[in-house]
Formats: sequence, structure tokens, C-alpha cells
Amino acid sequence: MTEREKMLAGQLYDCGDKELLEQWHKAKDLVRDYNRLDSKDAEGKQRILKGLLGGMGENLWITAPFYADYGNNIYFGDHCEVNMNCTFLDDNKIVVGDHALIAPNVQIYTAFHPTNAAERFGKPMADGSFEFCKTQTAPVTIGDNVWIGGGAILLPGVTIGDNVVIGAGSVVTKDIPSNTIAYGNPCRVVRENK
Repeated sequence: MTEREKMLAGQLYDCGDKELLEQWHKAKDLVRDYNRLDSKDAEGKQRILKGLLGGMGENLWITAPFYADYGNNIYFGDHCEVNMNCTFLDDNKIVVGDHALIAPNVQIYTAFHPTNAAERFGKPMADGSFEFCKTQTAPVTIGDNVWIGGGAILLPGVTIGDNVVIGAGSVVTKDIPSNTIAYGNPCRVVRENK
């Protein structure tokens, strides 16, 4: 099993793997180029997004700056908008449905590390340095017609159903069912969304 296969399967994997580092550097270069484009350069943005993302539907709008780890694990449906300064840590799949609105400063994480430092880093090498820290992942799924409020954080493994509003500043630690409004830290359902 390759390190990428382990990564996508949620197993401990080596972030320093050559294949993963090549994709990581490619994504960082594409993100840098995207963030430097003139705001009006829609054609250039589409070209870069097609090279960066795993998949995208019609009418995707991402306001720079935007940050991603690998890029190719991010999938958008149709008619989505991502506002400025969002971070998608896509060490596993991030799947966003149709008609999603993601406000500024939203962070979506799919990666996490062992809580024990020795398990995270292993033993120091002869020169005193450490290997890349060990990592695991879990996918994040966002349904259709979802609005994620500004500054929200979505943690690894969460699924947000259809027709959901997540309040600004929320920390989503568990799945949020469809047709609800949820907010807080930890994020919890406060009412139905009709």
C-alpha cells in the first residue's frame, strides 16, 4: 500500500513520502499562482483550479487568498462560493455539494495526529532531527445548499447534511443532520431550517 493509499484510507502515513511531497509542492505552487492573479482574470483562475482540484462543477468562485494542502482531494459541486482566506487541509477528501456558500476564514481539516508525542514523531535521528510527524485522516463531506459561517472550523470526519447553516465561529466536531441550523463550540443543532 502506498503512503497516499494509507492517507486516503485513514491509516497512519508518512507525510515525507516522495509522491506526497511532489503533489504537496505542486499544490502550493498552484495556490500561490492563484492567489497572485488579477482579481478580474476569470480564465486564469479556472485554468489553475482545474489543475489544482480533484473535481469542480459549474460556476465555482473562490476569492483569494485560498489555501490547500494537496488540492486534488477537494471536490466541489455546482454553483459554489468560497470567500477569502479559507484553508482546506485536504489530506483526505473534502467533498462540497451544490449551492454551497463558505464564508471568510473557514478552515476545513481532514488531518490529525496521535496525541502522544513519541507516536507523532518517533525517536530522534542521530543528528537530533525528527521525521515528519505521523498523521491520520478522515474525510469531510458538506451537503447541498449549505452555508458555513465566517471563521467556522470543520474537524476531520464530519458530515454536514443538506440545507444546513453553520453559525460563524463554530467548531464542528460531530455530524450535523440535514435541514438544521447549528452553531457554537462545540457546534450543535439549535433548530430546524425550514
